[in-house]
Amino acid sequence: MGISHILPELKMGMASLYAHKLRSLLTMLGMIFGVGAVVAMLSITAGAQKEMMSFIDQLGVNNIIVEAHEALDRNELQTVRAVSPGLSFRDYRAISENVSGLVAITPRKRFKPQKLLPKTTNEPPQLIGVLPNFVEINSLKVNPDGRFFTEDENKSSAPVCVLGESAKVSLLGFDKAVGKYIKVNDTWLQVIGVLMPSAGDADVEGVQAANRNNMVIAPLNTVMRRFEDNTSYLKDEIDGIYMKVGPNVDSIETSNVVKAILTATHKDAGDFTVVVPAGLLEEKKQTQLIFSIVMICIAGISLLVGGIGIMNIMLATVLERTREIGIRRAIGARQSDIVRQFLTEAVLISIVGGLIGIAFGFTLSRIIGSAAGWSTVVTTGSIVVAFGVSVFIGLLFGIYPAVQAAKLDPIEAIRYE
Repeated sequence: MGISHILPELKMGMASLYAHKLRSLLTMLGMIFGVGAVVAMLSITAGAQKEMMSFIDQLGVNNIIVEAHEALDRNELQTVRAVSPGLSFRDYRAISENVSGLVAITPRKRFKPQKLLPKTTNEPPQLIGVLPNFVEINSLKVNPDGRFFTEDENKSSAPVCVLGESAKVSLLGFDKAVGKYIKVNDTWLQVIGVLMPSAGDADVEGVQAANRNNMVIAPLNTVMRRFEDNTSYLKDEIDGIYMKVGPNVDSIETSNVVKAILTATHKDAGDFTVVVPAGLLEEKKQTQLIFSIVMICIAGISLLVGGIGIMNIMLATVLERTREIGIRRAIGARQSDIVRQFLTEAVLISIVGGLIGIAFGFTLSRIIGSAAGWSTVVTTGSIVVAFGVSVFIGLLFGIYPAVQAAKLDPIEAIRYE
């Protein structure tokens, strides 16, 4: 069938829709809301997935993280210490010596500074002490004008530090920071590097919230020997351990070995958590898939209602235009021509409704994103899926009215009033 056969029917269909503008718009509403809901829901799930992927990527898919559950008060501390010594360098050494497949491992000690110079009105950065391989484990990048600290600086407890981007701006402004000094509690630290900006807060199942952009990172020995926390009696010797496994090593199996070692040394006190980003990734993918299916089913109900509306209005249109159908058949139109005419009108309703629905869904996703603070991403795939389904619905629900129109007896149709 050539374009010359389709164009007249398209023109006829558009003229019919234009002649009954309000009725056509009301018929389209189901498709508009259905397509809009599909686009908005898919944008929310895509945004949530992107955000979660960035967090898990920040944690490192080849990494294993041990987080200490530190005591909140003296009573809790006494209860735990009766069973477990808490997370310590002994645990770090036991893991290093007994777990195969590790390419890098570092303990972590962190606390909130009580005093900072220069002063800041923003959220004060967190001070963490780690080994130099922390930058390798977490795939961090340092601005070219600076560097990360070395093993020699860690051994000598050198008073140096690397700042996250937010910490650098809040403490030293937008000027060059390398070579300047900051005072944390009573100790001056020289800034030797600034991290490139990274994803924000990582608050993922068992991992305490930690904004990498708002950190002061110093050598582990520097933090252990030069700083004291006024609540240190409540804290474990170290509060975390970061590990990176080789590319061909199963991080989930390795984490089970780590968990077994710590469970033995901590006598099953439950004062630590082992987090495996690779495992979290699989769980999140399954959750996102289920959520997406549920959301699409809910939005699909709107499309179904829209399809029923199209069928209803097309049946009414056939009844209204019975005489027109009889005249067309009398002057030579075939049944297939009548089917095509009414099917074209039904599909046009769904196409126009789908296009408006895409714009509505795009706007709705932006409104939801700004109002709720969620990340939303409108993908080409979501637009294609929503529009394709709307056209399919129009085609599906337009077939019955079109066939009914084609079955009308030409003589009876002409006589119809």
